[in-house]
Amino acid sequence: MNFKETRGCDENKPKSVSFSEAILSPIASFGGLYVPEKLPGLGEEFLNKHLNSSYKELASDMLSRFEIDIEQSVIEEALNLYDKFDDASNPVPVVKVKENLYVSELYHGPTRAFKDMALQPFGKILSSVAQKREENYLILAATSGDTGPAALETFKNQKNIQVVCMYPANGTSDVQRLQMVTEDADNLKVIGIKGNFDDAQSALKNLLASDSFKATLETKNISLSAANSVNFGRIIFQIVYHIHNYLELVRQGAIEIGEKVYLNVPSGNFGNVLGGFYAQEMGLPVEKLVISSNENNILTRLIQTGIYDIRDGDLKLTTSPAMDILKSSNVERVLYSLYGADRTRELMQDLDKNNIYTLTEDELKKLQEVFIADYCSDDEGKDYIKSAFKDGYLMDPHTATCFKTYETKTNPNIKSIIYSTAEWTKFSPVIANALTGEVDAKDSVALDAISKEAKVEIPAMIKDLFDKKVIHDSVIEKDTIEKEILKFL
Repeated sequence: MNFKETRGCDENKPKSVSFSEAILSPIASFGGLYVPEKLPGLGEEFLNKHLNSSYKELASDMLSRFEIDIEQSVIEEALNLYDKFDDASNPVPVVKVKENLYVSELYHGPTRAFKDMALQPFGKILSSVAQKREENYLILAATSGDTGPAALETFKNQKNIQVVCMYPANGTSDVQRLQMVTEDADNLKVIGIKGNFDDAQSALKNLLASDSFKATLETKNISLSAANSVNFGRIIFQIVYHIHNYLELVRQGAIEIGEKVYLNVPSGNFGNVLGGFYAQEMGLPVEKLVISSNENNILTRLIQTGIYDIRDGDLKLTTSPAMDILKSSNVERVLYSLYGADRTRELMQDLDKNNIYTLTEDELKKLQEVFIADYCSDDEGKDYIKSAFKDGYLMDPHTATCFKTYETKTNPNIKSIIYSTAEWTKFSPVIANALTGEVDAKDSVALDAISKEAKVEIPAMIKDLFDKKVIHDSVIEKDTIEKEILKFL
């Protein structure tokens, strides 16, 4: 299967590329992204086939349907990394929390967040491709808190790979920051940025599109790629768990194959729900894709009004910081699927130039046939955390936003799958405040308070962070990022 460009071809690039080319150079013509030429169909026959399959068997077969140009032995080696998760036989538990409501726990990997689900295997594949080609790659990552730790974990000490990870200096939890700044592999560089995630992501996209930066890297015999979800290598692995979750509900006797469900996703950069969108396009029975936002409710406004408006640039720092994003990269791939390349280029050029685009009435109707949305305030989120805990379920503030949309936007008679994207340990001060009233507690204090209150162990990989040495202490102005990267190289 080949991949084409969301904004059309500028004639300087090929009209289609292989999977390996798309993941090595993820930015397409006119600053666009790569998408599959055609999605494989995965109907009821596929679902029935995998009713008793392991997660790795399901993933392997789904990847084979995409006919990607990666050797099967490399794919198997990449998928074997799921064996490092808490339960090798079930890396993604699906837990019933109340009648017709289930939570997919995507955080049981090495960095305790959902990014491990894609970045663990993706990192192995990208490294293998680089080594096979005998090429050296600089992998850029911009993070709102979870991509960074997962990217650093998967790429550390990998041959032919160097990684630069950029994060907003005051925009992550302490645990997320420590996961990044204590990494000590020689091929990793972590940079704090005086700004927000959008600043980090804009810097990443500008560098990926910069001919002069790439020319400078060429003199060092280095090529450029990215670990963010602008890279379809991330997205392809995020499709799998949506299918797995559906099959889990069948296995648990909650639904029958063919019955529709809601997929309710806390959304920031839109990569997680994009996997669900593609799964639906491939044949997964989905009633609606539910977008759950925090107070940065750009996506909710888009789906409710058809207007994507970031002109005021007013990013709020919330208790669910991984969703503190104004410019969601992967919305572009949905625009392409619904409206085509020419219209996508027009809309994205409007956004790049004017910080706003507006869908037509017919375009909005088409969008709303697939998506529904609402947003959750910080205080509402804490209330949902407290209420769920009383019912026996401990969750993080991103997951809590989905409980709001479950109440306001879904039919309670239809099963809902909520996506829990991070373990409680990543955001303990917020949860401690919700559960025990602790105010401004440091992460180490909050972790102990929750552990005692909930009678749960703090995982060793989190507990040990507080005794590790800080290796990366750079915090810089955003206009000096390129200089800092070249200094590292």
